[in-house]
Amino acid sequence: MKPVQIVALVLIVAGVLGLAYGGFTFTKDTHDAKLGPLELTIKDKQTVNVPIWAGVGAIAIGGVFLLLGGRKR
Repeated sequence: MKPVQIVALVLIVAGVLGLAYGGFTFTKDTHDAKLGPLELTIKDKQTVNVPIWAGVGAIAIGGVFLLLGGRKR
């Protein structure tokens, strides 16, 4: 496979996943404290929403790359 086709497939898959799930959540360690034998950690849960236009755009751009990547110059 050509590198352009691989990028195209990654964009298409990312676009479909973005449309299917609408976003993703991750946990971030924000504060750590050590008081003798006691350890405190604060974890912050953050959500990132993927806009519909970004998912559709990724699928469209991936499709264009896939069509143009197969042509010989």
